[in-house]
Order: sequence, then structure tokens, then C-alpha cells
Amino acid sequence: MLFRRTAETEDLVALTALIRAAYAPHALKGLRYWATHQSVEDTARRLSRGVGFVGEVDGELIATITLSKPDPESKVPLLRDEYTWSFGQFAVAPGHKGKGYGRRIHDAALQHAVLEGCQVMALHTAEPATELIEMYRTWGYAQVGTCDWRPHTNFLSVLMTKPLAPQATSNAA
Repeated sequence: MLFRRTAETEDLVALTALIRAAYAPHALKGLRYWATHQSVEDTARRLSRGVGFVGEVDGELIATITLSKPDPESKVPLLRDEYTWSFGQFAVAPGHKGKGYGRRIHDAALQHAVLEGCQVMALHTAEPATELIEMYRTWGYAQVGTCDWRPHTNFLSVLMTKPLAPQATSNAA
């Protein structure tokens, strides 16, 4: 899989379709994530406030993740912390789930965040999405609280964080 940062010329229609398709199973379970119904304009706005990455296989867009730097205006204190970043718009095309692409694009994005000074990565996901919460636990995240984005969603969100170690540098001669 080829990873790259999103470009100004990114096909936002295709990116939005990927995100919505990846979140469709959650919508079928009654969870109204923003990603289940976001518009192309929403995708562009969310990308503009962060650092986006996409993954491609044979030229096909199959994964995406958007990192967000601290937001001084956030109603969630954790997301205002100067060393805490978060991610969203994390999606893998349905036909490519279960192949490790999500973990790989996530890890590549976290490496970028560390190089930019991030010390803690945060996420929020639906409290009823126990399979996602468990996946994030296996990736080293721990639940640290909750937040409520209603009416934009229809659920209480779980806040999770993962400490990130800065890249070690060698002083060997």
C-alpha cells in the first residue's frame, strides 16, 4: 500500500464516498457518526483543519485518516492540550478491511504526528461501538473519559488516548 498526504487536488468526491462506505455498517447499527452522512464540503472542511493521509493499492483509494492538532476552542479539555492531537475520518474501504491497511495508515500518521511534536494521540468513538473500542485498546489506547457531540451524533462518545514516544536519536559516533 502506498501512503501519502492528501493533496490540494484530492478527489474529494471519491474520498467522501470511501468514508461513507466505510462507516455504513455503523449507520446500519443505528450509530450516526458524522462520517455516515458527511458531504463533500464537510470532507474538505475537516481536511483543511488537519493533516490528511490516504492509502492506495494499485491506484485505488482504499484508506484515509485525518490528524488534528490541538483545538483551543474545543469543548473537550483534552483536545485543547498543546501536546495532544486527535484523529478522525479514519476509514478503510469495505473490500479492504481486515488486511491490516487501517493499522498501517494509522501508524504512519502517528509517526508524522510525533515528528511534529505530538506527545499524546486522542480519539473519540461511539460508546456502543465496542468492537472499535477493543481494537483501539489492542493498539495501545486507553479510555480516559467521555464527551458528547449530540446533536451532531446520536451517542455518547468514549475518549481514548495513547502516549507517543518521541523518535529516539542516536548520538553514536
